Amino acid sequence: MKLPVRNWENQVVGEVEVPDPIFTYPPRPHLVWEVVKAYLAGLRRGTHATKTRGMVSGGGKKPWRQKGTGRARHGSIRSPLWRHGGTVFGPQPRDYTLKVNIKAKKNALKSVLSERLAQGRLLVLENLEVPSFKTKEMMARLAKLGLSGEKVLFVDSYDNLNLLLATRNRPELSVQDAGHLHVYEVLNAQHVVFSSKALFALAEVLVR
Repeated sequence: MKLPVRNWENQVVGEVEVPDPIFTYPPRPHLVWEVVKAYLAGLRRGTHATKTRGMVSGGGKKPWRQKGTGRARHGSIRSPLWRHGGTVFGPQPRDYTLKVNIKAKKNALKSVLSERLAQGRLLVLENLEVPSFKTKEMMARLAKLGLSGEKVLFVDSYDNLNLLLATRNRPELSVQDAGHLHVYEVLNAQHVVFSSKALFALAEVLVR
């Protein structure tokens, strides 16, 4: 499959050959859901905790004798029935990590990339190098590409420092290294813009 390659002026300057299995992969919504679910679960810290009756301070003494007072029997003022008592079945620290095999991650990524290409929301630029780190100039370049006001994911390299600096204070723009691209990031963006170099690097990984 051949994709057109553009420059920052939105002019077609060539084309790039990409493996068909990557951008003609059929939709796999359930597989994508599994991978995104595992990704979001992995972001959870899992440090939440509540105190049980054994952790709450106080309550070592029986509040009153068992019989003869006319009141209900109690053995501790830190019972879950009491105010300031312990919590029953409250959250405890845990690991939310879910395992997804590498092949499933690759296939899910191929699925969402194929979908973005079919929707016309995937662009390939000859390079994503920008001479300045100024956000104003970056927004002008996006206007020429017809992407103003859109959520855009740039896929290049973390070595492209000017691109990182020019987009970091715009919440709708994000930059990702080709070797760390994830399904969730592609789904979270309306448009995906690759540099030719990044596209080759990603294709090399996905066809293995």
